[in-house]
Formats: sequence, structure tokens, C-alpha cells
Amino acid sequence: MSELTHFDNSGRARMVDVTSKDTTVREATARGLVRMKPSTLQRIVQGQMSKGDVLAVAQVAGIMAAKRTPDLIPMCHPLPLTGVDMELRPNEEESTVEISATVRLAGRTGVEMEALAAVSVAALTVYDMCKAVDRGMEIDRIRLVKKSGGKSGSFSRD
Repeated sequence: MSELTHFDNSGRARMVDVTSKDTTVREATARGLVRMKPSTLQRIVQGQMSKGDVLAVAQVAGIMAAKRTPDLIPMCHPLPLTGVDMELRPNEEESTVEISATVRLAGRTGVEMEALAAVSVAALTVYDMCKAVDRGMEIDRIRLVKKSGGKSGSFSRD
């Protein structure tokens, strides 16, 4: 394993200096899901939740989370994101809302944390908007599924 870059020689936390890294196009996609009762999913799909359009609000929350990741995760660089695509798909067979976020930029560091934050906050928003009717919902399988760009190259889970 390579050296831990978020600690200096004295063991103190630091934000990694990326000044000398090349600017490249970087992209990361993360996925996750929210499991719920079939009746809860039906109410989401039919637009019957009292707090409003669950999927639309969660989509906006995910985009906002990607943009605010350095405010949430210590040592993350503030990044000039050039794109955030969110997709929330109801899966009636599994009684889930499947969430995907793809984040892009041209920069010196990757956007994996931004994609993961987007999925996480979108899932939390689904939970928040539906908890009055289903406190047993579960947020599950949040993971990086692919990334490209940068010195470490590409990664694909699929």
C-alpha cells in the first residue's frame, strides 16, 4: 500500500497538495438504493407523499451534496464541478429506489467522494421525505462503480 497522503511527517492531518498534478478530465459514478415497503414505493410513484415529489427533491439534494462535499468530508478539495447527473429509478419488483450519480470535472483531483456524497444525500432525502409512513426503510449498497481520469487510471466495478 502506498504512503498515507493525508498525514504529514508528524502524523498531523493535512489536505494533499495537488498543485503539481496534471489537469485531466475526471469522472466518477456511484450507486446505492433505498429499500422500503411496497406501499411506500407506490406512494412515491403516485406522488402521494405529503412532503412533495420525493424523487425530484432527492435529485436536487444529490446535486447540492456533490457541490458541497468539501463542507462535509474533511480534507476534500473544493472542486469546480462541470457536471452532476443524478438518476433515481423506482424498482417495483425489488421495492427500492435505485440511485445513481455521475460527477465530472477537468481538474487535478478526482470526484469519487462527490459522487458518493450525492448518492448518500439523495438516499437520506428519500428516507426523510418518507419516514412518516415507513420508518423501516434501509439505505443500502452505496458504492463507487466506476471512475476515470487521473494518474491512477480507470476503475470499474461492473
